Amino acid sequence: MSAAATGPATSIWGRTEQQDFRSRVRGSLLGGAIGDALGAPVAHLTLDAIRAHHGPEGVTTLTPAPPPLPVAPPSPPTDPAAASTATGGRITASTQLTLFTVDGLIRAQVRRDTGAWHPPTDVHRAYLRWAATQRDWGPDERRKDNGWLAAQEWLYSRRDPARPCLVGLGDDVMGTLDRPKNPDARDPAALTRSGPFGLLVGWEPQLVLQLAVECAAQTHGAPAAYLSAGAYAVIVHGLARGESLDAAVQRTLALLAQRPGHQPVTDALKHALGAVRQGMPSPGLLATLGEGHLAEEALAIAVYCALVGEDIRHGLLLAVNHDGPSDATGSLCGTLLGTQHGETALPPGWLAELEGRSTVLELADDFAMEMTQGPALHGPAVNTPGWLARYPRA
Repeated sequence: MSAAATGPATSIWGRTEQQDFRSRVRGSLLGGAIGDALGAPVAHLTLDAIRAHHGPEGVTTLTPAPPPLPVAPPSPPTDPAAASTATGGRITASTQLTLFTVDGLIRAQVRRDTGAWHPPTDVHRAYLRWAATQRDWGPDERRKDNGWLAAQEWLYSRRDPARPCLVGLGDDVMGTLDRPKNPDARDPAALTRSGPFGLLVGWEPQLVLQLAVECAAQTHGAPAAYLSAGAYAVIVHGLARGESLDAAVQRTLALLAQRPGHQPVTDALKHALGAVRQGMPSPGLLATLGEGHLAEEALAIAVYCALVGEDIRHGLLLAVNHDGPSDATGSLCGTLLGTQHGETALPPGWLAELEGRSTVLELADDFAMEMTQGPALHGPAVNTPGWLARYPRA
């Protein structure tokens, strides 16, 4: 069944529920961005190399990242947040794409008023707007459908994007499960952008899974990759609804069992659960889950670190100090922990250093407001011009 076959369930939001939801949305996006920034400077280093650079404990805080690759002929950064991250806190394409996932989901809700209801298409259009940030100097003011997020100049910087994302979004043709883009792509880049699907708490878990899978196939066609993205979204969904991480993983395993090609993802998640019972957390134990270059390995590492972490700081540091893509595993783990515990549990010193924090917060609040109070912003009887300028229906 297509994710577009039915809309979200109707729910009544009280004030307490709205506040809790907003805290979890903020925690999810900020936590993922912190984990991304924490792991980015060491993403291409082995654990031995990390320790050689940072000491026997490896990375213990945000550190400066290498300079970004220019999108076009070099130009100075125009956003103060982008210019002030010499001490660390700079995000990668994982966070960029996550923000555009949120933008696409808001647009999908806004467009329902027109009778158009196909979230995969709206998310794909958002990903195409991200793709423009990887090749253009800055926002194209001639495009009236860009909306608010694509007008943020600090996002126009190439931050180590995965090749399948660039190739899959290199034209306007949308990959589908029947005809996925990059059928052999199995890296975690589709997985790391899929957390926001889990924040659709009014949806049933099987629809969250389906939507995430369909959107992952737009760039990553290997079943293990798009099913990892779907599994991750369902785990986030459980956490956003207040479930424990273990319960969310168990629910996910039950849903995965119904999907062809699920075995690598199922095995990876079961391996993560089993590793929890094998002793004190350590890089050696973490290495038994793989390096994280495959989507299912990165998912297992993130789940394991979120389960065994004494707090968010400990879990994130465990997630980035290993041989594999530390930005991906850090981002995934940070999203899980931020969704579970909310924004106030995040380390304030790291938040203060985070690039684009104001943008992330503003987008998180917009998402929470759309999902809880959308009918008061737009609909048959009311249209808020400022909201529709931020998230155009076109």
